[in-house]
Amino acid sequence: MKRKLYFETFGCQMNVLDSELVLSQLRAQGFEEVEDRTAADVVIFNTCSVREHAEQKVWSRLGELRETKATRPDLVIGVIGCMAEREGESIFKRFPHIDILCGPGELDKLPAMVRNACVTAPPLPGTPGEGRGEGSVSDFGFRISDFGSKEESNPQFAIDNPQFMTPNPPPAYREREKRQVALMGAAVRRSSTYETAKEDNLELLDLARSVSPGDNVRQAYVRITRGCNKFCTYCVVPFTRGPEVHRPPGNIVDEVKMLVDAGAVEVTLLGQTINHYTFDHGDGRKTTFADLLYRLHESVPHLPRLRFVTSFPRDFTDLALQAMRDCARICRYLHVPAQSGSDRILKAMNRGYTVQQYIDFIDRARAYMPDISLASDFIVGFPTETDEDFAKTVTLVKYGRFKNSFIFKYSPRPGTAAIDRFVDDVPDAVKRARNNQLLAVQGEACIENNRQMVGKTLDVMVEGESKLVSKRAAYPASKVTLGWERRRDAIIEPLQPNTQLIGRTRGDQVVCFDGDLAMKGRILDVQIIDAKNLTLFGKRV
Repeated sequence: MKRKLYFETFGCQMNVLDSELVLSQLRAQGFEEVEDRTAADVVIFNTCSVREHAEQKVWSRLGELRETKATRPDLVIGVIGCMAEREGESIFKRFPHIDILCGPGELDKLPAMVRNACVTAPPLPGTPGEGRGEGSVSDFGFRISDFGSKEESNPQFAIDNPQFMTPNPPPAYREREKRQVALMGAAVRRSSTYETAKEDNLELLDLARSVSPGDNVRQAYVRITRGCNKFCTYCVVPFTRGPEVHRPPGNIVDEVKMLVDAGAVEVTLLGQTINHYTFDHGDGRKTTFADLLYRLHESVPHLPRLRFVTSFPRDFTDLALQAMRDCARICRYLHVPAQSGSDRILKAMNRGYTVQQYIDFIDRARAYMPDISLASDFIVGFPTETDEDFAKTVTLVKYGRFKNSFIFKYSPRPGTAAIDRFVDDVPDAVKRARNNQLLAVQGEACIENNRQMVGKTLDVMVEGESKLVSKRAAYPASKVTLGWERRRDAIIEPLQPNTQLIGRTRGDQVVCFDGDLAMKGRILDVQIIDAKNLTLFGKRV
């Protein structure tokens, strides 16, 4: 009988892609995805360390599973991704019921780890865990009645009361405990040349990608680079994903071709600082990011749309901008985080550029492509940020005329340089006020940009039913939290054929219009008839 697998993903597109690649391998080994966590034999959380909210969700999930594990000792629980790498084996002190811990740099090992955990951790008849009643002792050293009250049954209670999270497991549990751990630690991967890349087993995970019946590959992700070398003081990614590793261009082209043959209409290239892509072939030849864009555009002529995220404002070459301009099927959209409009704060963040350099870049982009759509990120309330610093950020947002900006309040993140280097000295009330003010300024730019679209006819990639119509949270077996769309279609319940659809333009603007659900995955001509802050409204032409 197939083992049942529940997989939930938190965070960014890179995590979504990691999950897809791992799930492909696990399905090949006979695992069956399920939507109901309580029906699963294996539960895996792919985690994010960038935002505190995402981590708190994982802590809660793990707290909920503590008692489940006590009554079902054969249940295999895995934590993978950036949070696993950052926490390391210390996570076992808080949650000793975890069986698998795997960082993002070791995901090629995960299928074998899951298989081993299933084989080596069967239920043990006769040990505590069968037929427990109120007040009996679990395998983890606490009584079930300890969590019997309404307050104590809340997962947050376990998080806030570490005395229940650091028990001394009894011998019966220790004897059968065979944890599977694969963390990068100090042994980082550096595979910048072809010869070393061939020996990079993590590359094999990408190369082994397959598409199963029911997979939704109309919009697909393809990784071109892993890791980051920037070491921004607020960010943990260089420590959890390691240094930049650039994939061989031939492998990237082959993967995109495979996805297009399987029905992909839009492919998004992924990288933490994607424009830094440079592959050294080891024989004197180098493939730059601009080279790769040209090669993909010409080698895969049947791909209607090619995108990429996320770009770093420094080192984005004119050649790359020319490739975007010259290649008709590359979307004219750039997501280029600025983070602050103050040179002093940018230096404290270790961003490596000035505000003027950022402005020069977006001016260059608009000079090459006047119709380009730009998006950005900003952090408000970074340590020592003054009213003057914030005012400079407001000025940059007004100048940038961004399609949208992702705006966040600063929060100290474990494992970052900022948490040790700076005191979090901006009061939360000030952070909230600045956050709201910057959102309002960006909102004005959004509505101005959108109003300029009214009357135009744009090609729109249909993603599905508008959330304005359907509020259902019917996620598939591969769940994704924080807003990323479902990646499986096979178990979606049928919807009404005529409804309000949602799609995206080549500039990443969101468009709603009436249509048939059979249009999902197609690119249609839509005339824009109205505009709101974050949404365009149109009709088919």
